[in-house]
Amino acid sequence: QVQLVESGGGLVQAGGSLRLSCAASGSISRLDAMGWYRQAPGKQRELVATISSGGSTIYTDSVKGRFSISRDSAKNTVYLQMNSLKPEDTAVYYCAVGWYYSGKYVYWGQGTQVTVSS
Repeated sequence: QVQLVESGGGLVQAGGSLRLSCAASGSISRLDAMGWYRQAPGKQRELVATISSGGSTIYTDSVKGRFSISRDSAKNTVYLQMNSLKPEDTAVYYCAVGWYYSGKYVYWGQGTQVTVSS
């Protein structure tokens, strides 16, 4: 059974930085994507960034140039470095594991709150 445990969320002022981490336990070798989604109150969950086992990445337009996703495959861990945070980045951030090209994610973390104050 695969479990994803996120950490690193919190409260930060606009312009600040946070680093999210997500460690996967269990076998995820058949899945090639590790990604981050977020959901703000009253909004749909959206993909923030994803990274393949080969290092290819996809970012949603609103975070390009500010966020950076990386992974340590040996540790089954994915990171999201978030810089120049804006109040509109406030959301619950979820780690997910799945398939890169299909965009289908099958395992999800419990979520971590990120709040950016103005």
